[in-house]
Amino acid sequence: EVQLVESGGDLVQPGGSLRLSCVASGFTFGSFGANWVRQAPGKGPKWVSTIDSAGSNTYYADSVKGRFTISRDNAKNTLYLQMNSLKPEDTAVYFCGTEYGSQYRGQGTQVTVSS
Repeated sequence: EVQLVESGGDLVQPGGSLRLSCVASGFTFGSFGANWVRQAPGKGPKWVSTIDSAGSNTYYADSVKGRFTISRDNAKNTLYLQMNSLKPEDTAVYFCGTEYGSQYRGQGTQVTVSS
């Protein structure tokens, strides 16, 4: 059974930092690209970042470029998202995904940026 379990979300002040994690199981995590998507209240999901299977190439939405860093540890089957200089508009539920299958998503982790 494919599972993706996100964690690390929290309430943080503007300008703060958080590190999200996503632990994968049930497939060969290191053989597939992975991504982060977020969904703000009342809005549809939006792509945030993608990393290739080896971690060699990364891609970011313009809204997070220069502030967020995606990375992975294939030995630990874990995907990360380091988020710095957080803004209120980053408030959303963050989901990880895998190119093994777009239908696979975890339960998400809530990030709230507010003073």
